[in-house]
Amino acid sequence: MAELNISTSNCIVEQQGKVLIVSLNRPEAKNALSPEMLLGMYRAWRLLDEQDNLHCAILTAKGDTFCAGMDLKAGADGQHRTTEEFLQVMADVPNVHWQALLRDNRPCKPLILAVEGYALAGGTEILQGTDIRVAAEDAIFGVTEVARGLYPMGGSSVRLRRQIPYCLAAEILLCGEHISARQALDFGLINRIAPKGETLNEAKKIAERICANGPLAVRAVTRSLREHQECMPEDEAMLASDELANPVFASSDAREGMRAFKEKRPAVFTGH
Repeated sequence: MAELNISTSNCIVEQQGKVLIVSLNRPEAKNALSPEMLLGMYRAWRLLDEQDNLHCAILTAKGDTFCAGMDLKAGADGQHRTTEEFLQVMADVPNVHWQALLRDNRPCKPLILAVEGYALAGGTEILQGTDIRVAAEDAIFGVTEVARGLYPMGGSSVRLRRQIPYCLAAEILLCGEHISARQALDFGLINRIAPKGETLNEAKKIAERICANGPLAVRAVTRSLREHQECMPEDEAMLASDELANPVFASSDAREGMRAFKEKRPAVFTGH
């Protein structure tokens, strides 16, 4: 696995074949958010969109906590950290932090989440920007902002009620309490539970299955999932879906997929 030069001290970005692996790397602070972490994630998501040889990404973390959200200790003292490099990027991309946290401008390729330990506040908010989610059996989730007198600005007040039943979303948001991995699975907030220490391996298995499929088809389906929200009238959504589907069916990959099926062999997709 090769580390890429877009990595920062708090966010390690690596490539393994067609998969981008993004690891939060501030374990001494329970992976609380930092400018370096946000910058690394922002760069990773934009690279994922730009590089055709990357088919999906895995978001995980170093240490025994996925992400504790905002650095409350620094915030309580009025000492929010920043860096000159981060400020320079923000001058050109004012919402760089929201892009990093998958609130804005999510990449049009699948995102797989691998959570070990606590994923609280921003840790659960970024979860809602991913597509397929694996959690360790002892993982803990929660949108806990209200317990600190804060508002979940990462998008949970909008997204959570669209991803799980309204009453469950309301309880999570308004009570600010922790929920277990088993509860998250029952709620439909995550896809599966893995043994402690095995979430990244499980996420890699999912990524391998995605990468075996036609990249144009995967990207089009991902765009549909992103763009065709429940609020769209069904007939409009269907027309928009057709616009994404037509180039896929006209591609060389579509012909190869059908030919491979006829010849009873694995398809060799080229992304064309």
